[in-house]
Amino acid sequence: MSTLTRARCRARAHPFALDAALAAGVLVCMVAGTFVEPHGPEGVRWGLRTPDPLSLVLMTLGATALVFRRRAPRAVLVLAGGASVVESVTGDPRAPVAMCAVVALYTVASTTDRPTTWRIGLLTMTVLTGVAMAVGPLPWYAQENLAIFAWTGIGATAGDAVRSRRAFVQAIRERAERAERTREEEARRRVAEERLRIARDLHDVVAHHIALVNVQAGVAAHVMDKRPDQAKEALAHVREASRSALGELRATVGLLRQSGDPEAPTEPAPGLDRLDELAGTFRSAGLRVEVARGDEGAGLPAAVDLAAYRIVQEALTNVRKHAGADARAEVSVVRVGPHIEITVLDDGAGGDLDHAPGGGHGLLGMRERVTALRGTLTTGPRYGGGFRVHAILPVEPRTSAAQDNSP
Repeated sequence: MSTLTRARCRARAHPFALDAALAAGVLVCMVAGTFVEPHGPEGVRWGLRTPDPLSLVLMTLGATALVFRRRAPRAVLVLAGGASVVESVTGDPRAPVAMCAVVALYTVASTTDRPTTWRIGLLTMTVLTGVAMAVGPLPWYAQENLAIFAWTGIGATAGDAVRSRRAFVQAIRERAERAERTREEEARRRVAEERLRIARDLHDVVAHHIALVNVQAGVAAHVMDKRPDQAKEALAHVREASRSALGELRATVGLLRQSGDPEAPTEPAPGLDRLDELAGTFRSAGLRVEVARGDEGAGLPAAVDLAAYRIVQEALTNVRKHAGADARAEVSVVRVGPHIEITVLDDGAGGDLDHAPGGGHGLLGMRERVTALRGTLTTGPRYGGGFRVHAILPVEPRTSAAQDNSP
């Protein structure tokens, strides 16, 4: 930031001090102007003379009024204009008290609208110049009288120009903010439309295939005893419809993943304290599951507990889907120092997409959860058949571990 910019910031932060400094500067200029002798033998010249006491009082009064120019600009203009009128009538030689009126008129013009500036500016110019020409000690055509007219006009014009520039800058700023809000609203509208479209797609997929599954399952139940071949055919249709529905749902989930999922779960969810219940649901579905725990029942952070549960859940789901009807799964949860290790083994055939290293949304979801917690995940076929999922999750934050290891 430059020195000029810092000075402007300080001035904006302390406007009263700035106005006081301006008033002092105007007072110095007016006092210095009293030493100018405009009607010397050889024209305008500098001469050492004592200002009239009334002129000093009027100059001090007008300069003091400028300190409050931001708070009451019109009242300050009336006071400064009155002092200038009195000086125009009584001053001989005249002191430049009109300088206070010029600054006050500039302030009024910069803080009001253009029609008001025209009315107040013309009134001020007419009163000050007319009084000086009509009842002043100098001839009406004196250059001091014309100077009052010119300087008051300049003050009004400069104030109006500053006001116009401020209004222009403010309009540009508001237009930019409005455009930004419009872009954000448009983005939210498009997101809402996309969500509605995806919701319609999900509804169509689920409604169609579930209805088909329901019909075919009813047919199979009806002809199971008398026509087993037709029942098998109906169950095959059920299986095909289910597979098609899962495929379409997986494609839709793939579109959702592209929009960016959160890095770590934040919603409350089940943890490893429900691991036995989870294993029981898979046993009820016909999968042989053995659970071994060596974590000593220690409490885990919510994110780690949820990730461990979801990893076991997804791994057992893959075993149930792809390992074959006679597959057996082993789940182990072990606490090793500042980490917890989750291992899921099966002895099935495998061979599907989810059992290919890095493939499928099941393994992708596991990998995202582990990566969010800065852990490691290894998956792949086992030697001799089956599949292995091994995850290592940090239980303690790295900062805590570093503090424990520090001397």
